[in-house]
Amino acid sequence: MVLDSFCVAASLFILTIALGMLQQGRLARVTLILGVLAALIGSATSLPGGSATGVMWSLGDMAVTWQLQPSAAWLLFWGGLTALAAFLSPGRAKNPAIWMAGAAVALLGSLGVAGLQEGVSFLIAWEFLSFGGAIMLLADGLQEAQRGGQASLYMLALLEIGAVALLLCLVLLGAQDTDFTGWAASWATYGGAAFGVTVLFIIGFGAKLGILPFYEWYPGAYGSGSGASGALLSGVVLNVAYFALGRAMLDWLPVSATTGVGILLVSLGTLSAILAILYAFQQEDWRRLLAFSTAENAGLAVVALGAAALFRADGLSLLMTLAWTVGLIHLGGHSLAKGAMMLSADRVAAVRGNYQIAQSRVLALAPWTLGIGALFGAMSLAAMPPMAGFASEWYLFQTVFQDFHLTSSAARVTLALGGAGLALTAAIALATMVKVFGIGLLGREENPAEVTGRWPILGLGLLVLAYAVALPWTLAALVRDNWLAVPAAVAAMVRGPILVPLTLHFAFISPPLLLLTGLLLALIPLGLLGWSHRRHGRRRVPVWGHGLRRIPAENAITALAFSNALREFYSFVYRPGTNTRKQHTEREYFVHTLQFNYSQAPVFGPWLFRPAVRLVQKLSDRIGLTLQNGSLNAYLAYIGILLIVIFASVFYV
Repeated sequence: MVLDSFCVAASLFILTIALGMLQQGRLARVTLILGVLAALIGSATSLPGGSATGVMWSLGDMAVTWQLQPSAAWLLFWGGLTALAAFLSPGRAKNPAIWMAGAAVALLGSLGVAGLQEGVSFLIAWEFLSFGGAIMLLADGLQEAQRGGQASLYMLALLEIGAVALLLCLVLLGAQDTDFTGWAASWATYGGAAFGVTVLFIIGFGAKLGILPFYEWYPGAYGSGSGASGALLSGVVLNVAYFALGRAMLDWLPVSATTGVGILLVSLGTLSAILAILYAFQQEDWRRLLAFSTAENAGLAVVALGAAALFRADGLSLLMTLAWTVGLIHLGGHSLAKGAMMLSADRVAAVRGNYQIAQSRVLALAPWTLGIGALFGAMSLAAMPPMAGFASEWYLFQTVFQDFHLTSSAARVTLALGGAGLALTAAIALATMVKVFGIGLLGREENPAEVTGRWPILGLGLLVLAYAVALPWTLAALVRDNWLAVPAAVAAMVRGPILVPLTLHFAFISPPLLLLTGLLLALIPLGLLGWSHRRHGRRRVPVWGHGLRRIPAENAITALAFSNALREFYSFVYRPGTNTRKQHTEREYFVHTLQFNYSQAPVFGPWLFRPAVRLVQKLSDRIGLTLQNGSLNAYLAYIGILLIVIFASVFYV
């Protein structure tokens, strides 16, 4: 039944692509929703034992197989729920039919990355993820064609760097047999050079996960599309990329190389999370802020994966399983919370006409359902109890606190510093979510536009809460993960309704009890308010505002004012720039218009990406002058050389 569900899902996604190309938007949306439902059914029934192995097609003498592991099913399920909410929400794409086709391409690639067991077909599915995302962003058409196209090309350029790295891994590990079953043995033959292969895998999968320096494509790409596109990129696409990296680091990587790899992953994940959330705090656009937040949460998951690699190097199977499971828990909850916030951004844009974070009366105008969903999503991304983000980040802290079990001093110091970085990240993430929710959804601006599409947001918000509350029972779905095969570790993470990091004596929390306690404690202030109202009645007094009798509307807090203090404190990171331009009527005393712009310089773009772009442009200009010389004989020579190369490659194979 599991394989049948995924076959149905893949068939519906292919049909959606065809309908989208034929501009049949309504039918494409129906088939896309049905395909997601089929994938959700297949993912749910794959837990906890995984799916059976099915033969998809033959590649020469080798059969290409598809098999879903429990961890992949977990990530697909929660990412699929976010995708379903995005498809049920009112769209903002200028070309909805093409957008549906792009989403189907991305989902088809997600199924392939999660389940294919052969290198060539896996790379094809990996490219589907990239091109599906680019199609969605271009179909949104929410920016000028030039800016949107540049953002998509920049994204594809960096993702293709990762694809080339993965192609090199395929050549190094699968030259004789591209089936994944032999990659661990092939990797072990490289000895000391095995770490170099690891770096290629981290570059390949990290390009989509946003590990530095690749997170710099996030704001431009997300900022050129809709929140629905961001929900898919931050959900199912991010999840399967993390699963692929985990498979490489915990299943194929030789144990002898895991200490250095773990240190590298923890360092990269921590730095990525810190830089991403610092830049998220300074954004004035919903999508750009949430894009950096996605990179931050991916960095946190990579820290968990690095901790798993360190524990694996010392033979600590229980702790390794704990760390890997924590990464799965974190990204599962992140998919739901980020989906709720991304779809909220679309609703804000529908009311205000843009995605700017500015005071507005969206919550006052919208039904309470949108406010609850957005609030729960923001609370989870800020790691506030009892939401999913709180439970997963609590687990992550408890995991890095287990550093005293490690034998390597460097590994212990790395995890300790990682814990300090996580604390800084959590603090700035809280301020970031307060900014986007408090300024982006509250305020004084009048706007009579009707807010629609709140039910998918409410559904995702309630799922964020239910995810955490049900975690003591749903963790049983991960006890039979194929790589780790340590069911005792996942079982030891739960003691009845409470969560523990393998032992009750180390630490524990209980999201269900936190929710119940919070509801009971809420009765106290409600009772006091009721008593005060009955005794003193309702009093209306002006709000105190620095002694002013009336608060001018111009004094409303802006996104820049909220984050400027941190912008100045971390100026060595941001390297902020401020540009003020004045236009005068006749004399300089009479200012007609005043334009004020501020920006933060990217960390890696000026010295890493821009020189590479200039080098490619210069080489292409010089080669172009040579190739395009107008000589017919030269063109015939080029064709002849190309034919010789093709024939030589055929004979070689």
